[in-house]
Amino acid sequence: MTRKAIFAAALLACTSLIASPALADHHEEAEKIVVKTQDDLPRFTYKLDRKPSELLAADDATFLAFADRVGADIDGVLAKYEIADHATLRSLLDAKGKIAMMHGDDATVMDTIEQERALEEKPDAKLLNGIREEAMLMAAQTAGATSGEAYEAAYATHLAAAVAPMPWDVVGTNLKGLKRSGLIAGPGLYKGSAISELDPVYEKSGALSSSAANELIYLRYAATRWLPVADETAAVLAKQIAERDVQKPDIWAAREVTLSASDDLTPVHVTIWDSGIDLDLFPGRIYTDANPSDLTDPHGIAFDLVENPAHGDLMPLTDEQAARYPGMLEDMKGLSDLQLSIESAAADAVAARISKLTPEAYEDYFETLSLFGSYSHGTHVAGIAARGNPAIRLSYARITFDWRTIPEKPTEELVRKGAANSKSYIDWMKRNGTRIANLSWGGSPSGWESALEKHGIGKDAEERKAIARKYFEIARDSLYEAMKGAPDILFITSAGNSDSSANFDESLPASFDLPNVLTVGAVDQAGDETNFTSYGATTRVHANGFQVPSYVPGGEIVPFSGTSMSSPNVTNLAAKLLALNPELTTTDLIDLIIEGANKTEDGRRVLINPKKSVELMEAKEG
Repeated sequence: MTRKAIFAAALLACTSLIASPALADHHEEAEKIVVKTQDDLPRFTYKLDRKPSELLAADDATFLAFADRVGADIDGVLAKYEIADHATLRSLLDAKGKIAMMHGDDATVMDTIEQERALEEKPDAKLLNGIREEAMLMAAQTAGATSGEAYEAAYATHLAAAVAPMPWDVVGTNLKGLKRSGLIAGPGLYKGSAISELDPVYEKSGALSSSAANELIYLRYAATRWLPVADETAAVLAKQIAERDVQKPDIWAAREVTLSASDDLTPVHVTIWDSGIDLDLFPGRIYTDANPSDLTDPHGIAFDLVENPAHGDLMPLTDEQAARYPGMLEDMKGLSDLQLSIESAAADAVAARISKLTPEAYEDYFETLSLFGSYSHGTHVAGIAARGNPAIRLSYARITFDWRTIPEKPTEELVRKGAANSKSYIDWMKRNGTRIANLSWGGSPSGWESALEKHGIGKDAEERKAIARKYFEIARDSLYEAMKGAPDILFITSAGNSDSSANFDESLPASFDLPNVLTVGAVDQAGDETNFTSYGATTRVHANGFQVPSYVPGGEIVPFSGTSMSSPNVTNLAAKLLALNPELTTTDLIDLIIEGANKTEDGRRVLINPKKSVELMEAKEG
């Protein structure tokens, strides 16, 4: 679980809003520019006269003068562009709705909430989007104020009334998440985020991009409107959970296939293209290259943060980092318990720690959490992929993920080295007979834009967009061609955790349309779509990605959530099919996985069924 994921949990996903069609002055709908991908949208730059952290604490008039500039550009985009992508509309209109709330424009806030609910596709989001804001508005009407004890009590009453009639099997998981957000909310989160994430951007250029500006608007909303009712939210939902919570049925145990050494199995080489693997946890199930080069290892290949060859199954930790790992592992376990509303000492400790963080402690805490989230990621993925399969032979293609608030400075030289390394990873896999590679990661142009902004590269947001586009295409094209040139390897990749279209976002490799690539979305233990999973035309199957238990370095078992966990569940199935029948091609594997899966009635999910896929394979052999 990365720093950004934890902070997102602290803030909670913002209310999604959707716009009415914009009309021209002559009452005919103006012809709009069609937006096919995120790259078709304009970028904006906002000059500031003070640090974002200072603007966050400014008086209402000063902050709204800034926010209204952002709002005007949002209105312009909605008027000029035809945006079919709902996630993009949600992102644009979330800021618009928050600005309306800061102005006290209740009618606009309610109108946008109603529109969003009508257009939301995920059933839990359709019910839950806007419940906080609606309760806030109703509480203000009841109490005649937007703060104070009477307002907070009225908010709790209205929130409880809104939640009580909702079907628990649909909304329960997300309400637990909202309770968690209330428990860890604290002023240090919001000011600390502005200081560590936004102030460095301002110090480089004196300005913020539209993406950073929207973040600042949300921080202001969180600090002034969400934080005052966070405790009431947690209390209301704790009562609901105590009275109504029922464990969801687990559909996956009945679908599981477990192989044993007594079965007639063929070893299967599976490469975990990730942050590395604690190989000591998988004795007898490790692939060994008998003739490694000076630049590779017996069990894999690795590159460091600046794309130079590296060695070792895991990223090396400093003595100080190694000393902090056990404590941060307890926090990761506590956060997992919080997500499930499990009462535990670890959950209580981490909630108290995060809610009481000082702004000065924010960066160190979340950078360290991000470091160990990355450090443990590959091992966790490997444990899922290897579950119940004595024939698997694991290797690593180790990436060094950047965990820092200010990432490595992006340059064309560094991007081209990384692009060349994509080919090196896959060349190693081809030479060593990898049959399946799991890729629980992704990248998109927005990632390069953010890194460029943090280093003050580009005179404005539009120039950064152009530079990021160039860097992205270098990386994308190299990875695409390398994967295309390895038809005998099945690349199984995660769809992403942004609740958006991987294709619209141009996420790589999730958006790749290749015959040897299979993109996986996430559902929970009952097969219900998670609130975070991304989607799109290339997302063809779904697997459990909610609180999936697996190993972390050192051997403890911790549940993690994400499409990073759903992807190796499909890798697990593919590896078992190959262990039973090594003659299967990548096309055969994809066909068996998809044909064995069942499509849900709403058509949004295609749930893998390992037992059914194995039965289909055996029937075809017969």
